[in-house]
Amino acid sequence: MRTFKKPLTSVLVLSLSAHLGQALAQSAPPPPPAPPGNPITVNKTLLGKALFWDEQLSASGTTACGTCHIPTAGGSDPRSVFGAGTTNPGPDGIFGNDDDIVASPGVPLAEADGLYSFSAQFGFRPQVTGRKAPTMVNAAYSPLFQFWDGRAEEVFMDPITGVPLLNTRAALESQVAGPPVSDVEMGHIGSDWPGIVARIQAATPLGLASDLPAPLANFVNGRTYPQLFNDAFGSNEVTAARICMAVATYERTLIGATAPFDDFIGNAPPGAPPQNPNALTNQERQGFQIFTGQGRCIVCHNGPVQSDNDFHYTGVRPRFEDLGRFEVDGLNANRGAMKTPTLRNVELRGPFFHNGRFATLEDVVDFYDRGGDFDAPNKAPAVAPIGLNPQQKAALVAFLKRPLTDTRVRDGLAPFDRPTLYAESARVPSFYGGGTPGTDGHVPNAYAIEPPLVGGDEMTVAIDNGFGGRMAIFCLTSGQDFAGTPITGTTFHVDLLSNVSLRRIPSLDGVGPGNGHGSVTVPVPTSSAAIGTSLYGQWFVLDNGSGARFAASEAVQFDWF
Repeated sequence: MRTFKKPLTSVLVLSLSAHLGQALAQSAPPPPPAPPGNPITVNKTLLGKALFWDEQLSASGTTACGTCHIPTAGGSDPRSVFGAGTTNPGPDGIFGNDDDIVASPGVPLAEADGLYSFSAQFGFRPQVTGRKAPTMVNAAYSPLFQFWDGRAEEVFMDPITGVPLLNTRAALESQVAGPPVSDVEMGHIGSDWPGIVARIQAATPLGLASDLPAPLANFVNGRTYPQLFNDAFGSNEVTAARICMAVATYERTLIGATAPFDDFIGNAPPGAPPQNPNALTNQERQGFQIFTGQGRCIVCHNGPVQSDNDFHYTGVRPRFEDLGRFEVDGLNANRGAMKTPTLRNVELRGPFFHNGRFATLEDVVDFYDRGGDFDAPNKAPAVAPIGLNPQQKAALVAFLKRPLTDTRVRDGLAPFDRPTLYAESARVPSFYGGGTPGTDGHVPNAYAIEPPLVGGDEMTVAIDNGFGGRMAIFCLTSGQDFAGTPITGTTFHVDLLSNVSLRRIPSLDGVGPGNGHGSVTVPVPTSSAAIGTSLYGQWFVLDNGSGARFAASEAVQFDWF
C-alpha cells in the first residue's frame, strides 16, 4: 500500500498557524498618529526633510541629522565599522580593548569661536559617539521614548524656554532637540538653540548638499529658510520648536515596513494559516517558527516593527559600563537596560547592539543562543541558552534578512531618497604631497574638513604632531607649489605677497617634539567669482635645530563652491 506524505510547505504552514496569534501583531498597520499640535502636512514634511539633511545645522558644517542615519544602511550609520575613526574607547578611555564602542564620528571638539580644542581621546579628529546610532526608519512606532535609554520622552518642551508644547506621543520632537547642541555630535562647547536658530535663519537651505530629489529641489528652489517655514507653519518665524517639529514630521513619514514578511502574513485572522506562504522560502519559514518559538525572540521583538519599545538588560557587556535606562529613571531593574531595537531592515544595519559589538547577524544569533555573555540580577529572563543547531541558526538568520527588508529602504527609493551630503562629496578639502620632518623627526599633521563655501563661515584648520611651544604658520595661497616660500636662518619669514594669506600661532600648545597642536580660522571668499577656483594651504613649524629650518605638513587643496 502506498502512503503519501504532505509536502513540506503544507506541514510548515500548519505548524506556523499556531504562531500567527503573536505574528499578527507584527504586520504593519498605519503609523501611529502625530501628536495633537503637530499634524503632518506636505510642506512641513519637506521642510523637515531639508533640515534633516542640512549639514549647516551643525557648528562645523560637516554633520547633518542624516549623516548618521542613512536609509540604505537601514537608517543607521554605514560609517560604523570596526577600525580607526569610528571607535570610541569606551568607559575605560583606552582604545583597543573589549569595552570599545563602534559608533558614529561627529564633529571635532570646538569652542564657540570655531577654534578646536584638543581632545585627549580624539585629538582634532571628529569625536565618536558613545553609542551606535539607532535607526530613524519606523521610529514613529515608538512615540513615548527615543534613544537607546529612552531619555527623549513623549512630552515635548520648547528647547529654549522649557515650556511644554506637546503633551503626548511627541518623543520624536524631543529627540530632535538633542544632537544639535551636543559638542560631540553636531555642536561646539556651549552650543545652544538660539545660536542654532540664528545659523539656520541665515543659511541657504541645503546650500552644502547636491543631487537633491526632485520634490525637495522644487520645494527649496532658491528660497530662504524663513520662506520655507512660512509654507510649513503659516509664518516665516524660524524657531527651535519649529525646527524640531518639522524634522519629527519628516521622520514620521519614514515607514519601512513593506516587506516579504507582510505579504506572508497578509490579513490572516488569529490561528489561520499565512495568506501567502510562498512569500517566504522553506528556510525562512523555519526561521520564523524558531523566532516565535524555541528562539524566544518574539518575547521582546513583537509588535508592528518587531520591538516592544521596552528596556532590557541582555548581557552584551557588564551593565556598569553603560547604565542605560537607569540613568533616566533611576530604577535598579533598568541598570544597563537598552530599548529593544526594531528588527525591520535589520540586515542593513550592522554592526549590532548599542555598542556595535557584533559585526554580523550570525554573531548576534550565536550570542543569544549561548544566553548572552554577562549576567546580572535584572538580566532579561528570555536571554538564556537556547541550544540551536547550525541549521536552525541559519534558518533564523535567513528569516531576519530578506523577509524583514523593505526594498525601498534598501534601494533608497522615496520616501527614503535623499541629497548627497557635502561630507560625501568631492568638495571636502583634499590632501596632496608629503610633509617635511623637523630635526626631531616628526612630520606635522594638517586637519581640514570644513566646507570651502563662498560667502560661508570661516573655516577652521588645525595642526598636531608639531613641536610644542614653537611658532606655526598656516599659509594659504593660489599657488600649488610651496617651494618658493622663503624661510631664512632660524627666523621664520614669509613674504606677504598679494596672493598669500597667513595665520600664525605664536606658540603651539603642548610641550616638546610631536606634542604641539593648535588651530586657526581661515576667511573665505565672498565674491561669487571665486566659485570653481582653488586655494592651497600648508602648515610650517619653526625648527630651531640644525640641518633644517622648518617642519611642514602635507598640503591641502580647497575647491571653492
